[in-house]
Amino acid sequence: MAIAKRGLVVGATALAVAAVTVTGAGLHFSQSKAFFEESPKELIDEVWQLVDRTYVDATFNQVDWEAVRTEYLAAEYATREDAYDAIREMLELLEDPYTRFMDPQEFRNMQVDTSGELTGIGIQITQDEDSNEIVVVSPIEDTPAFDAGLRSQDVIIGIDGESTEGMDLNDAVSRIRGPIGSEVTITIRREGETLDFTIARARIEIHPVRYTVKASPAGQVGYIRLTQFSANAASEMREAIEALEQEGIVGYILDLRSNPGGLLYSSIEIARMWLDDGGIVSTVNRQGVVDEEAANNRALTNKPLVVLVDGGSASASEILSGALQDNQRAQLVGTQTFGKGLVQSVRSLPDGSGVAITVAKYLTPSGRDINKQGIAPDVVLELSEADQEVLSGDRTLIGTESDPQYARALELLTEVVQASQQTASSPTN
Repeated sequence: MAIAKRGLVVGATALAVAAVTVTGAGLHFSQSKAFFEESPKELIDEVWQLVDRTYVDATFNQVDWEAVRTEYLAAEYATREDAYDAIREMLELLEDPYTRFMDPQEFRNMQVDTSGELTGIGIQITQDEDSNEIVVVSPIEDTPAFDAGLRSQDVIIGIDGESTEGMDLNDAVSRIRGPIGSEVTITIRREGETLDFTIARARIEIHPVRYTVKASPAGQVGYIRLTQFSANAASEMREAIEALEQEGIVGYILDLRSNPGGLLYSSIEIARMWLDDGGIVSTVNRQGVVDEEAANNRALTNKPLVVLVDGGSASASEILSGALQDNQRAQLVGTQTFGKGLVQSVRSLPDGSGVAITVAKYLTPSGRDINKQGIAPDVVLELSEADQEVLSGDRTLIGTESDPQYARALELLTEVVQASQQTASSPTN
């Protein structure tokens, strides 16, 4: 998701996932906070102005944007919350799920998602669209929640003895969050059983990159799983590739499945680790100005590469996989990616709230606009419902022979490596 005040980001899918943690320093309201409390129209107008100047669609979804300003500034707003509601209504006219307003709590949660260092218990949660229950997406490895035994799909039914029935997701996040060293009791429902977990909050480092050496008939291969394009993703990817090169591996599998995206610059930096030359991505704003990013002859390896993708691979994941595919640097295995080809600029507002505005679209090196289309893998392999249940029930099986998509990627990589080995050993005339 987003972090910088004015940095370009490529957001995640529409899934509302909140990290149950907060940055150490938090946000500081500017001195104009009181002014905005007294004059909520000023906040509405600032958001309107930002959209007017930067929104990617100059027609504003065929909406008379000037008339919108007149209408919303003519109304009266008793509180900041009334202004927040008005801003959300105004932005809904654009029919763009990625251009959105965030109140101060939502904005803090969004910043946390890519900060790389958090405080809390270390779980990601979401709110089920049908039941409105608070559900654990996953515990983050090597955190208090993970060590305590919380699992993916656990339903949180209570926090410190208070029922979560009817509780908003942000409210749940706030209740689980707290000072380092303090404790929170999480009551969950798991397969019909009710369990209590009392967990001490701690400072948590989010590691988006995991890697290991795997065996194959052609020799040892490096398996790298990248879960999000956060602020520390590029440095961790560099460390992973350099460490695996020291192991003498013969090829790589890069797993981008269920990676919802993140920071644009992170995806560009990582692409350059795999590409010596060629384009990476082009961004085009409403004036038609094209910003082209390309490789810079600093690839860390030229060994064969296979990339795993699925319907949860979005945005920055699609930039990276599209660049590798278009430059014939890697083959993609899995299913069609999500299809988010839009870039957001995230701005903080003086009262601690924030707004994400779609300011550009991106194209792959070959000029593909993948928004709402996604990227088709070179080898399509769907997971059966049974396979999905097995992998979601035991996440340690991801990236093993019990993972059919990984197994197919390993098979493909082995074929490529063996073919290159045979070519290298063939006598020349």
